[in-house]
This record gives sequence, structure tokens and C-alpha cells, in this order.
Amino acid sequence: MSRPEHLAPPEIFYNDDEARKYTQNSRMINIQLEMASRCLELLMLPENQPCLLLDLGCGSGLSGSVAEESGHIWFGMDISESMLKIAKDREVEGDLLLGDIGNGVPFQPGTFDGAYSVSTLQWLCNADKSSHKPAKRLHTLFSTLLASLGRSARAVFQFYPENVHQTDLVVTQARKAGFFGGLLVDFPESTKAKKYFLVLMTGGAMPMPAALSSDNSQVNFTSKRENMTRGRASKLTKKSREWILEKKERRRRQGKTTREDTKYTGRSRSGRF
Repeated sequence: MSRPEHLAPPEIFYNDDEARKYTQNSRMINIQLEMASRCLELLMLPENQPCLLLDLGCGSGLSGSVAEESGHIWFGMDISESMLKIAKDREVEGDLLLGDIGNGVPFQPGTFDGAYSVSTLQWLCNADKSSHKPAKRLHTLFSTLLASLGRSARAVFQFYPENVHQTDLVVTQARKAGFFGGLLVDFPESTKAKKYFLVLMTGGAMPMPAALSSDNSQVNFTSKRENMTRGRASKLTKKSREWILEKKERRRRQGKTTREDTKYTGRSRSGRF
């Protein structure tokens, strides 16, 4: 099969039909959630502390739901208007911005506590227009992203490089922009399960996280996410008073208009019309 980035630019490839199919495909959903979970794990965020995260290439907000499960606030940016429409229809918690990350991220310095991206970076390695220079667009992304991150923050990109040249290109441009870190490969011995992550750090050279291997990581990582989801669900039952209050508090932190809490908040209805 042809790689999607070879068929059309992302804003054209992910039209209304393709965006809808992607968001309804259970296999793609599971992959997206798993990769987003791994990205958050590699960000090494402080425990029990909500962070403001930037989701680059957020699509329909599937990756953002993983950040929400962990109690974080997220801001999504994507070039596909169709994808963002679906995210809006899904009433995602994160704020959304339509834009091309190859032109940089337009945020104030030190805005975010971390950034992550799932299956987006490889699109910048192609020149969809005569004015597109992959090395320049990658450098613009990384340099503006570095400025928008707080001190000691990290950025993690899961991506699908086409060849060694592309991995060298993204790592080189990230380091030229001022990031530390490099490439991490999970399951390097497996053709099917191999996954590439660009792990970037702002606070100086630090040890890279350990990569997952077939010896023990697949099962442990999967069960870890299941336990995290199950544990959070047991604490906050959906539509309960506590669940509603937490959701309203997230909206207030995002600056969204939210109704005041009252003694009736979360109270079950009688069912009468």
C-alpha cells in the first residue's frame, strides 16, 4: 500500500470521508490510543499534578482523551479542518487550532508543560508544494516548539519514518533547534511491532528512557494502560457528581464559560418529562 503522505497533502487527504473513516475504525482507534499512552509515558510528567499539554496533529481528539484520562489539560493543533470538525462534534475537552505545524506553533514562551504527537511528523518530511523545504519546515516546528515549552519540559513524537534519511533529518533539525535527546525505538527486533519515538528534552542532556522489548514490555505496557483506565473509572463514575465537578473544573482552568456549582449539580433526574 502507498503511504498516505505520498497520496496527497494532509489537509486534502484527511477530507470529510477519510476523517470519518479514521475516527470510526476500531483498529486505528486502538493504535492511536496506545501510541498516545506511550508518548505520555515518555514525557515523564509529575505524578498527581495536572499539566498543560500540546497535541500536535491532534486530529479528532483521540490522543487528547488519553491526556484527559491522566488528569491533564490539552490544546490540539491540526491542519485538517475535517478532523477538527469531528473533534468539535465529539465535544472534546481540549481547545483546538487549525494550522500547519510546519509553519511553527504560535504560542507564548513557556506556555506548555509538555508536547506530544502521534503519526504526524513524517508528513513534514515531504514537499507538498514547491515552497516546502522539509529541513526548513522541521526546523521551524522544533524551534518554535522549544520556545513554547517550559523549563525542563519534554516533547515526544511517535512517527513512521520511511527510511534512515528521514530519521536522520528529524533528529538533526531537532538538535539544531536546541533540543537534547534523540530517537527511541520500541521493539527494534520486530518488523511489525517496531515503533519510532523522537524524545526531545529542553533542560539539558539527560539519560534517554528505556525502550520496550519483546521480552516483557508488550504485556506490561498494555496492562498498565488498562489498569490506569480501570482505576480512574472506579474513582469517578461517569455522570456522577464527582465526575461532573471535575469536568467543570477542567473547563474553568481552560477559561471556558461554565455554570456555577449548586446542590443540584449531578443530582439524578426523576425521568419524568
